[in-house]
Amino acid sequence: MKMRPTYLIGVCGTDTEVGKTFFSVALLTQLRRIGLDVAARKLAQSFDPVDAGSTDAELLAEASGERPTTVCPPERWYELPMAPPMAAEALGRSLFTIADLLADLYWPEPPVNIGLIETAGGVGSPQASDGDAADLLVAAGVDAAILVAHPGLGTISHVRLAVAALSKLPRTIVFLNRYDYQSPLHQRNREWLEQHEGLLVASSLTEVTNSLEVPKS
Repeated sequence: MKMRPTYLIGVCGTDTEVGKTFFSVALLTQLRRIGLDVAARKLAQSFDPVDAGSTDAELLAEASGERPTTVCPPERWYELPMAPPMAAEALGRSLFTIADLLADLYWPEPPVNIGLIETAGGVGSPQASDGDAADLLVAAGVDAAILVAHPGLGTISHVRLAVAALSKLPRTIVFLNRYDYQSPLHQRNREWLEQHEGLLVASSLTEVTNSLEVPKS
């Protein structure tokens, strides 16, 4: 039987380039700083070969204290910047399913306090030939999803659509990345999401960890 972290987080985004990995690295660093054991997983990653050395798996591994090939299996590294199953097909490599990704998912023994799965692209982006990020997180059985979003114009629509896609998950926390506390727009967007949409919103790592009720043992 595969071991599972005490608490499992899924990190996804409203879109690509909203700062999922930036956030994940910061969160993992913070969790380790307060004394928690962590592990990170990127079940498949695609990237521009020019960026070799700073792929998502490598950045996550540095933050979690693991090896990049532990964070993401070597056979799931696709040297083409498009959704992983699309990159696999374009590179002439075998397609894979959500079940295939989860079959390769292993966690440390004994179980760590916090496991983090970071998806690729936005919530609706293909993660495998038969499912998107929401499908993957549901199948993985995460305890909570953290939806990374930008705080500016358009974010209310993006967040609402993404949260609807994540509705099968037990809990979703919206993290407004690069939030400017002096920006009236950012403040009003957060207030709208909280007051009109009834969402749990955070704009700092402390708010995230408090919202997760991170287990201490």
